[in-house]
Amino acid sequence: MKSVIRSAIAWAGLGCALTLPMAASAEATLSWPGKQINWIVGFVPGGTADVLTRVAAQDLARRTGLNVVVENKPGASGAIALQMVARSKAGDGYLITVPGPLIYPSPQPAIGKELAPVMLMAQGPMVVVGPAQRALPRLADVLADARKHPENWSYGSSGNGTSQHLAGELLNQYAGTHIVHVPYKGGGQAVSDVAGGQIPLAILGSSPVLPQIKAGALKAYAVTTKVRLDALPDVPTVAESGFPGYEASQWFSVAASPGIDAAVLEQLNAALRQTVKSPAFETAVANAGMIAGGGSRADLQQFIADDTAKWQKLLDSGAIKLAE
Repeated sequence: MKSVIRSAIAWAGLGCALTLPMAASAEATLSWPGKQINWIVGFVPGGTADVLTRVAAQDLARRTGLNVVVENKPGASGAIALQMVARSKAGDGYLITVPGPLIYPSPQPAIGKELAPVMLMAQGPMVVVGPAQRALPRLADVLADARKHPENWSYGSSGNGTSQHLAGELLNQYAGTHIVHVPYKGGGQAVSDVAGGQIPLAILGSSPVLPQIKAGALKAYAVTTKVRLDALPDVPTVAESGFPGYEASQWFSVAASPGIDAAVLEQLNAALRQTVKSPAFETAVANAGMIAGGGSRADLQQFIADDTAKWQKLLDSGAIKLAE
């Protein structure tokens, strides 16, 4: 199964559309509109959303007997992709990976409104990292220096309003700092800049940073969830680093273009519920420091409503500035 993951990651690095051919014999028939499934990722290749989507798409192609084409449409923190899929016709047969929590300066297509819910794909922590060559010993040291010398500190994320941006502003609140947010078009670009020392910090999904951490290019200061990451057992949580109560996670869901028959989406949900249990996907989410999703379409809608309510207090505080 490792070869499946390597293949998906290799394609992700090429920055082009990935067409996954249909299997000779599918496990189940999916009455999908159109001859293939077009699966959109609204961020550049190499990030967690991209890698997990490609592994899931390969398994989905095998299960359904359909070609699955994965294509990156980055820009505006994923909004360009959301708008494209929301404006498409049912016959175009689009899926889209929707990350969260995610906010925008103006209303964008949302699951349960312009986009049809399909399933929660995965959820897990983010990692606070810095360049290893000039790392401080602990996160507490970073934040203490940021209070004294705010002009020296900034943090990168995969875009404005993303889960990493929210996690960073929540950390600013807890620590009493004003570390400046630097949005990127995706996690892959932010990893390169922080590893190269162009920015002093980044808060990113674990998938794009783990190889650089293990290679010694990045220093992992903390993970954002309540529990430590199995892949980084010696890296404390933010709460353990002197900020009790801090918690932030990211998630990835699957949505579909409007107008697709509900019965077809139920078929797709059933197939994806098996996909996230596949050895290849379970290995991919473990490598990303996440846990596989699942559940019904209604479960996804409720999950998003609960998560939105959780972050509303931070939004109401005015801490999030999106016009950057």
